[in-house]
Amino acid sequence: MAKFLGRATVFAMAAVLLAGCLAPRADKAQARRVIDQMNDETLERLYRSYPETRNKVRAGAGYAVFNNTNANLLLIGGGTGYGLCFNNADGSRTYMKMAQVGLGPGLGIKDYRLVFIFRSREVLERFMANGWEFGGQADAAAKSLDKGGELGTQVTFQREVEVYSLTKAGVALQAMLAGTKYWKNADLN
Repeated sequence: MAKFLGRATVFAMAAVLLAGCLAPRADKAQARRVIDQMNDETLERLYRSYPETRNKVRAGAGYAVFNNTNANLLLIGGGTGYGLCFNNADGSRTYMKMAQVGLGPGLGIKDYRLVFIFRSREVLERFMANGWEFGGQADAAAKSLDKGGELGTQVTFQREVEVYSLTKAGVALQAMLAGTKYWKNADLN
């Protein structure tokens, strides 16, 4: 049984990592269009769910939107994804990648979007340069593309950043301590 669970964990983690590798691979312009469209759709969904965020996004130093696929099997979780970071001061977009590894009880796989709202220019610039976040996450989600619900919270250790998690699809019940790395996508910038 332990051998089976070990193999199942490796398989689940490999599937999540490969799913993240399925990020747009067309030519540079097409990949950017796909990410820009994901960004626009995610922001519209955020504004419908949390109307007050429209003004927060406009008034902040910038924001970031990521598409993430995450899996958790018993005590190990992980995910991978892609997105962009937008600087409100100069209107520039920085295309980015992400990867996550976590420990904690849970079971499930989900496709979700993360939106970061940066209140200060310094934190935005530090995120784009260093891109590392360490935090906790607890959520329950059961959602198909158009049905279901979610209950979630995202904990971050920086007061200058608000983070929203929007589940697109999947089923998950998890509580994990996770390290997430965000970095510039050398192929798209």
